[in-house]
Amino acid sequence: MRAVKSKDTTPELRVRRLLHGMGYRYRLHRRDLPGHPDLVFAGPRKVIFIHGCFWHGHDCRRGARVPKTNAHYWTAKIGRNRDRDARALNALAEQGWRVLVLWECELKDEAILRASLRAFLDAA
Repeated sequence: MRAVKSKDTTPELRVRRLLHGMGYRYRLHRRDLPGHPDLVFAGPRKVIFIHGCFWHGHDCRRGARVPKTNAHYWTAKIGRNRDRDARALNALAEQGWRVLVLWECELKDEAILRASLRAFLDAA
């Protein structure tokens, strides 16, 4: 568990490179915001979370698998992660922030990812 990173993960770095290449500028992991969003666009009050499918309990094939050893622990852990994520999203919405959650499995097609990022960031 000590080797699992919460910042600068491969999916996060991929999205950051793509956004930077598209001309967007952002701040990283603002500690003063609920959930410490991965990317923060302060001017338009928008944030992006990049979630790993397994760690945050996505309903895709990778996120739905349960480890064979210590399954009870992992089920509870992922449930707590999902609860924490929901609280952070609600708190951000109450503060007037718009939120986009990107899942690890959604990052495979760069054209679709680029379009969804542009749509989210350019919307009023």
